[in-house]
Amino acid sequence: MGYTDMLRDGASPTEMREYLVGGENTAVTIRIPRNLRDSAKKAAELRGTSFSALIRECLIEELTKGR
Repeated sequence: MGYTDMLRDGASPTEMREYLVGGENTAVTIRIPRNLRDSAKKAAELRGTSFSALIRECLIEELTKGR
């Protein structure tokens, strides 16, 4: 079952989160403005987390909101 199948079947937010955090890690390269990256790194630091964890959190939140 994939992400779109879960949406179509009305999966709960918990089920969606479990699906999204499962699986193997993979490297991703994105290009963003340096100021955005630096600010996000500082924001993550203030939260006591890493830049990568902050990005994962944001993606999971976006993919599960309103579900």
